[in-house]
Amino acid sequence: MDVLKFGFKYWKKNIPMSLLAKFMSMVALTCDLFLPMLTAMLIDYVVKDGDPKKNTTIFRFLLNGKYGEIHSLELFWHIALIFMLLLLVRTALIYWRNIMNQKNGLNLETTLRMVTFRKLMELDSETLSEFNTGELLTTINSDTIMFKEMFCRIIPNIFDSFYVLIVTIIILCTFNPYLLIIPVIVAPFFAVSLMKFKEQARINHRNIRASNSKMSLTVQENIEAVRLVRSFTNEEIEKDKFNLANEELKASHIKQIKLSSSFEAIFTFIKQVAYIGSLGVAAVLVMKGYLLVGSLAAITSYVLKIMDFISQLNNMMFQMQQQLVSGKKMLVFMDTESRVPSGEAHVKNAEEVNLSVRNASIVLDGNTILHDINLEIPYGKKLGVVGGTGSGKSMLLESFIRVHDLTSGEIQLNGKDVRDYDLEDVRKEFAYVFQDVFLFSNTIDSNIAYSQPYVEQQQIVEAAKHAQAHSFIQQLEEGYDTIVGERGLGISGGQKQRVSIARALLRDAPVLVLDDATSALDVETEKKLLQDIKTYFPEKTLLISAHRLSSVVDCDEIIYMQDGEIIERGSFEELMKLDGHFAAVYKIQEAQYHSVVDFDHLSESEA
Repeated sequence: MDVLKFGFKYWKKNIPMSLLAKFMSMVALTCDLFLPMLTAMLIDYVVKDGDPKKNTTIFRFLLNGKYGEIHSLELFWHIALIFMLLLLVRTALIYWRNIMNQKNGLNLETTLRMVTFRKLMELDSETLSEFNTGELLTTINSDTIMFKEMFCRIIPNIFDSFYVLIVTIIILCTFNPYLLIIPVIVAPFFAVSLMKFKEQARINHRNIRASNSKMSLTVQENIEAVRLVRSFTNEEIEKDKFNLANEELKASHIKQIKLSSSFEAIFTFIKQVAYIGSLGVAAVLVMKGYLLVGSLAAITSYVLKIMDFISQLNNMMFQMQQQLVSGKKMLVFMDTESRVPSGEAHVKNAEEVNLSVRNASIVLDGNTILHDINLEIPYGKKLGVVGGTGSGKSMLLESFIRVHDLTSGEIQLNGKDVRDYDLEDVRKEFAYVFQDVFLFSNTIDSNIAYSQPYVEQQQIVEAAKHAQAHSFIQQLEEGYDTIVGERGLGISGGQKQRVSIARALLRDAPVLVLDDATSALDVETEKKLLQDIKTYFPEKTLLISAHRLSSVVDCDEIIYMQDGEIIERGSFEELMKLDGHFAAVYKIQEAQYHSVVDFDHLSESEA
């Protein structure tokens, strides 16, 4: 029931058109149910000389002599004309009903895809990590398609089935109540069969969906890791993983096919027994003189309709289990609460951003990632953050834009806890360059102008120059119109970093964050880039983390982190005089110049 309420929440705006489609469907089905009556009249009163008094249908007015005598061609043409009119009305209404139902379904599908994607954008990284990529892709794409089918096809067909069954039973009663004996007898068998198979079908559909998600994840991972797989020559291992996922998907479908076949075999047997039994009762009534021969033909059509629409009803109920599984998955996803909720306050006229970190700590899964961090970062300050891998540098910087929330303590923006602010307002104050660079499958200038899509081309070029990217972009065949592949494939790691830095500079936010964003650059290019930023953006706050300590020598303050704590802090000169961890690493790097220091090994040896 919760799943249906969830779907109805987004379906209700389609109710007016849906009700119109239902009305059209009822009229069309009524026209279709009138046709066997006219067929019976053709047999009884045109082909044969039937007694008009025995006709109890709504078309008995055709037998009053005004539309032709019994057994006459004139009567035939009048009956045929009404038959054709009903057929045309039925065909036209069903055509428009189907279009309206599908249009309603597409509206729902579009809405569901929009709200699930919006939910994806709202959830924080930690919460999203609870879902694998294949599961998310299935939820946002396949589940929306599947779930809308329940509202635009399954439920309307169930409604049609009940309507036809009710009207057909009433019509059969007008012929003779004894015709309902067999349907009443077999109805419990239909119900028992349906209940027996319905729950198993839902379990099977859950397994199919899980197999689909696993398949999507396997393919997605291999697309992203294609270079890694080839470099380790592990193609055969990945083929085996894919084959296993493929076989599991096939097996889950085969299990459902077997269940459907068993259900169909039992259901068909019951249906045929009901059909033959009903015809037997009708034949006896004709032989006893209670019905005319034409009525037997009409009754045959009505019994077939009962069987067909019972089949449709059972099939729809059977298929609905799949839609309910998809709806349940979407409901669970939409009900997932972000661990980083948005506040209500707004950042007003924040041309200058003053940051303060007070007793900040983060504990994840029982592990302390940050412990008792205290910092004062007035607007314009240049802060360097260094330390070994796993020291908490990225976690600290990401906390400013609330990728992660603090477990205790607070980060203040202009005197107010960032958790009290609207998330979008907070993040607009930062231009962040992550260490894991991501470029969209688009042109270079579109990637640079990501935050300002309609900015002037000259501003894009200026940002690229400051990021030391302009020269290599000019050398590309298409220049700024060069399309980079997914995740920036097609250009080098250092080039991707420079494009991402240009993107951040163009945003022109008060705070620029470079999270190990120059690691792929050579020392000289990095020096030019940082000097350019300090020259042309002197008023901006700069937060920069790096493994290469030469990146932070000009910062106003440098903090050295280890195991989530600040163990050293000060200016470059103060840290060198301290002759501690920072000084030791810096001297080694200067000696080796282009070497990469293993911070973890160094920390262990010093301990």
